[in-house]
Amino acid sequence: MASIVVENLTKKYGDQKAVDDISFEVKSGEVVGFLGPNGAGKSTTMRMITCYMAPTDGNISVAGFRAEKEPGEIKKRIGYLPENNPLYTDMAIVDYLEFCAEIQGIRKDEVNRKIREMIDVCGLNLERHKKINELSKGYRQRVGLAQAMIHDPEILILDEPTSGLDPNQIVEIRKLIKELGKEKTVILSSHILSEVEATCDRILIINKGRIVADGSSETLRKQAQGQELISVQIEGDQQSIRKALLGLATVEKVTSMENREGFLLVQSKPEVSSRKPIFDLCVRNKWYLLEMTGIETKLEDVFREVTN
Repeated sequence: MASIVVENLTKKYGDQKAVDDISFEVKSGEVVGFLGPNGAGKSTTMRMITCYMAPTDGNISVAGFRAEKEPGEIKKRIGYLPENNPLYTDMAIVDYLEFCAEIQGIRKDEVNRKIREMIDVCGLNLERHKKINELSKGYRQRVGLAQAMIHDPEILILDEPTSGLDPNQIVEIRKLIKELGKEKTVILSSHILSEVEATCDRILIINKGRIVADGSSETLRKQAQGQELISVQIEGDQQSIRKALLGLATVEKVTSMENREGFLLVQSKPEVSSRKPIFDLCVRNKWYLLEMTGIETKLEDVFREVTN
């Protein structure tokens, strides 16, 4: 069952389209990474899903409720951490979370328990008695996560949730998001591609307001790779080896590898593999094949390819 359905969504500012006729679904319990260059339309899309901003055109359905008819019902079911993480910095952490719990309609007899739970889950125990303006950016981000989760929403929309966190904190928040993803639907944006790959079941890439890629990181890498790339190290006269490799029916291109002396990069022709022909070539010529390794396309390469 789809938890979020976006249909032909468009947002215009004057003549400029920040979001241009996009459609996608997010299933219940799915963790989706939302990627794109600055200004691509990520935050605008997230604001429209949360009913923080109205679309120019198109439809949004969240947990079965239509955004244009029942925005209040949608807001009850969403926890939202905006990119700029607006906080009342003159409030103490506990007071702020109490305020958030009350405006989310949490029963008074449940408020203290929920505050303790969020302080524990978000790692705020050592800072719990401080005012927000006394916290580092990383701890302020944790407070933002706590307010997004305090009412136990079905859906979490997290815009740059690890912004300002140190590497240890990023690992902790990554674990937290993966745990939350077992029970909740999560959409998160991030500029840290390795983070998205480690955390998300699926990745959406937006560029110039349009969805340009949609799939698991493995699927996107395979789609981008197209032609097989193999790194080989063969003992012998390199000029003869290069010429023989280029003579194979499956090989399109052979180049020297940067920063790897003695290694050649072999690019196969579309939809064929050169692994067995290279091995057989070495056997025929009595060359020692020291190494043969397939090179996998990185998510960074996919991102550059679809956004350039």
